[in-house]
Parts: sequence; structure tokens; C-alpha cells
Amino acid sequence: MTDSQISARAAAPEYSVPQERKIVTAVPGPKSQALQERRLAVVSGGVSSALPVFIERANGAVLVDVDGNQFIDFGAGIGVTTIGHTDARVVAAATEQLGDVIHTLFTVTPYEEYVRVAELLALHTPGTWAKKSVLVNSGAEAVENGVKIARKHTGRRAVAVLDHAYHGRTNLTMAMNYKAMPYGTGFGPFAGDVYHAPSSYPYRDGLSGVDAAARTIAYLEKVVGASDLACLVVEPIQGEGGFMVPADGFLPTLQAWCTEQGVVMIADEIQSGFARTGKYFASEHFGWEPDLVLSAKGIAGGLPLAAVTGRAEIMDAAHAGGLGGTFGGNPVACAAAIAVFESIEEHDLLAEGRRIEAALLAGLERLAERYDVIGEIRGKGAMIAIELVQPGTGATTKAPNPEAVSALVAFAAQRGVLFLSAGTYGNVLRFLPSLAMSESLIDDGLHVLDDGLAALG
Repeated sequence: MTDSQISARAAAPEYSVPQERKIVTAVPGPKSQALQERRLAVVSGGVSSALPVFIERANGAVLVDVDGNQFIDFGAGIGVTTIGHTDARVVAAATEQLGDVIHTLFTVTPYEEYVRVAELLALHTPGTWAKKSVLVNSGAEAVENGVKIARKHTGRRAVAVLDHAYHGRTNLTMAMNYKAMPYGTGFGPFAGDVYHAPSSYPYRDGLSGVDAAARTIAYLEKVVGASDLACLVVEPIQGEGGFMVPADGFLPTLQAWCTEQGVVMIADEIQSGFARTGKYFASEHFGWEPDLVLSAKGIAGGLPLAAVTGRAEIMDAAHAGGLGGTFGGNPVACAAAIAVFESIEEHDLLAEGRRIEAALLAGLERLAERYDVIGEIRGKGAMIAIELVQPGTGATTKAPNPEAVSALVAFAAQRGVLFLSAGTYGNVLRFLPSLAMSESLIDDGLHVLDDGLAALG
């Protein structure tokens, strides 16, 4: 397929699925129930699903299950299909690449697509210095590689993370997570030399960014010791922890301390990157230029790809052969990633992130005026959340209300809206839509949320 053919397919959104919700059976419907029975017989019980409906098609911001029900998708595969399900440019680029080269292994015989992705990452990640990348398969693998590169560069052992963090499901990343259940319970022993420092959680700690950073630094100096600390890994907006947005000044203050102490500061942008927050990377909102940036999820429009990108002198600390992996930087995934970058630029998707933020915040603020169960609204771009508290406690104890979140998720699912829960206390409802979501879909989803809040009583 030629470049002009790819451009023609991707020129304007033409959705193969009507962008509307529609419920035609019970949820889950009979076909999904039958598939669920087959699943229970052969799929590990450790693999759970938020909603046991089996998806047959997806396009734009809508999922269609095997029974014909259509769901407004406020989850985007937990932030993966950021530019929309089955984006035309991504499909065309991946299809063309499938006919050329599917796999050679870059560490055996390289190919241009890998290099082009690294060039685009160097261009768009924060910081103006020379940068290099390594491409891998998943977010957790990016975290693992970021840590080992930092250890090799510094010659130090210790890894620090922040409270409420989530970094993955591998052995090292399970040790880096704040919450044990469900990610780590019973799966130990875990990797050592991982330390959990206080984070910035303005809704609950009331600290300025500088004061919160001083608390974090005091912990690192007293409990870990800067001379032993290889890296500090931070989500600029915490994902699974509940979309916590740090107070202004928190991240740059930590970066200044890390630079002074020779500690590598790593931005885990796995959920918050790739135009989701109205900028290429969420770090940009805070004036933060991290040493290393970890990418995954939205990088390739739904295909598995992840990256570690950072200062060239740090990335080059790894010896030849020390980085890589069989499927890391697969040509098809790389072609899709290039198409994602092109779509962000061609369709000004950074502006779409800001559009979605404005629509979501306006609607949620109207709901917060009527329902005191909404304790806080927070986030950036298409990464917005509400923290739910027990009625009447919002300005006093802020007692978490996870029961309300569970009830709202279930209520919405029955009416064709897919919401996701989050938060250390299970009391956060998160909105993680694709940038293809229209304001009419946002309004419809918030109308269902309104009904659900009213039904809480």
C-alpha cells in the first residue's frame, strides 16, 4: 500500500461502527455467557475481566460484543487505544508491514522501522539533549530495563518508587507496586533493594509541591541513602493509584535533588504518554525533564510495544548485547507506532486531549454540585478521575467509598457504558477515553453516570 493510499484511508474519521451505545440483550448476553463457560474451562482463574462481555468489533470509541451490544468505552484498553480503536492509519501501516517483514529480530538483522521509532521518541520526549532508546514489549519490561540501565550507569543498587505507585506484574515491578492485592499477594519472594517513599497526594496530604518533595527527599536520604540510590521511578500522574496529580513543584524539585546526587530520575509515562493528557507526555505539564522516559500502552495503537528513552550517556551505559529481546521492537508494532505519531501530528490530537478534558471537567463539576459523594475531580486531558467519599465526609474525614465505585461501574455496564475503577482505596472512578471520543458520547456517558449517582440514594 502506498503512502497516498494510507493517507486516504486515514484522512478523516469514518467509523465502521456507529458511535453510539446500544443495548439489545441482557449484559452479558447469551453468546457472551456461552463463551464465558468455555473460558472458565481453559483460561486461568487468575486472569480476571472487569466485564464478562466478549468483544467482536471495536472502532473509534465504541466496543461491540458478540451479542450486538454497543458500549461507550471510557477505558481504551486501560489507556492503550489512545487514538481510537482500529484507527485507519494504524491498520493500514500494520497491514502493509505484515506483507513485508513480520520478524527478523533487531539484534540479529536490523530494520528501519525500529530506528524511525527511536528517532520520533528522541524528538518528542521531554528534554533537548541527545537521546537514545531501546524497544521492548510491555510496560513492565520497560520498567525493568529502565532500572537495570540506571543501575549500570550509576553502579548503585537501590531503587525508589512512590507511595500509591503501580509499575507492573513482573517480579521486580511487583516489588515496586504500592498495593499488594491483587498484583503481588502470594507471588513472593520479590526483588530486594526497592524502597517506597512518600508521594504528593494533594487531596489528602494538603502539602505544596515543594513541601511534599522535601518529605520524599528526607525519606530517601535517611532510609536509603543517596550514595546507594540508582534511580527514582515516578509516574507523573499516578495511574492505578487513582490518577493523582502531584502539586506544582513536586517533580522538578525531586529532579533537581536527583541530578545533584547522581540519581537517575525515571518518568513512568506508560499510561499517561502519547497525547493522552493534551501533551505528548504528562511530564511536560509540570515542567519536568526526566533523565529516562518509559513508554508503552498508547505507543502503537493497540499492538504490543514499549520503550525506554533517555539521555544518550545513560542509555549507552549498557554493554553491547545487554539490552534486547526476541520480540522487542517488532516491525509490525513499529510500523503501527510510526502511524500513531503521524496521526497525532496530522489530526492535532494534543488539542483533542484538551477538548476531552474540558468536556469531562464541565460535566463532572455539574455532577459534583449535586452529589457530595464526589470528593475530588482531578486529572489532565483524557485522563480524568473522581474520588468518591462517604456522603457528608468530603470536607472532613474524606472517608473512601469503594462501594459507590463498584455500584456505579456495574450500573453503567448494564446500560452500555464501560467505566474503570482505580485507587489505593478502590474509591476512584477513572475516565480514560480514546481521543476519538465525541462530546456527544461524553455527554451520554455522563448522563448514565448521573442516573447511577442518583440510584446510590
